[in-house]
Amino acid sequence: MNSTAGLIAPEDAVLLMVDHQSGLLQVVRDISIAELRMNVASVTKAATLAGVPVIATASVPAGTNGPLIPEVFDNAPHTTYVSRQGQINAWDVEGFRAAVEATGRKTLLIAGIMTSICVVEPALAALADGYTVYAIIDASGAYSDASQRISIARLTQAGVVVVDTEAVISELQQTWARADYAEWGALHSAVIPSYFAAAELAQRSAAEATGGEGADAEVKWAEARVVNA
Repeated sequence: MNSTAGLIAPEDAVLLMVDHQSGLLQVVRDISIAELRMNVASVTKAATLAGVPVIATASVPAGTNGPLIPEVFDNAPHTTYVSRQGQINAWDVEGFRAAVEATGRKTLLIAGIMTSICVVEPALAALADGYTVYAIIDASGAYSDASQRISIARLTQAGVVVVDTEAVISELQQTWARADYAEWGALHSAVIPSYFAAAELAQRSAAEATGGEGADAEVKWAEARVVNA
């Protein structure tokens, strides 16, 4: 089933992680490295929870571009890795296209470093080949704010849907009525720390109102310290 109404259908999606390499991270300037790495970890974990295939590739990882960051494989151990032989555009690699085709899916979620190259080039090429393409812009990085803005404009004008990590997580999750809801909640909290703070406040308010576990937590902590001293 293809994505409908502009929303991502998990059963039709493939996540493509292009050149998330430690050397390339050094020149990212449009987003903090910590935030970018967190978004990479979150979107790959979301793919794992949703049963979405992940295909990764790296550009000359033995050289100055460096190895793929561990967030990819650690959070998506089912990732298929495709080597390149110098090709800049991952879509030019027959093995990369074949890995995508083997999934039988037609919706591509692409993130990469740099956006203007590693996202734009395969996104436009895949679009021309009939795929529906989403670019995860905050799980990608650029060497300047201007470069990122230009890339977003180019992608949008071509027909690629530009999204952020939180949108991808929500659309892959679809519902809270699932056994792994807590793992999804952790992803939302990682991407939006204030969301976690709001949840903490709600839990504490409920505990205080009912006298449940967590009520007077600070007092109980201090009292326990005295008893154990």
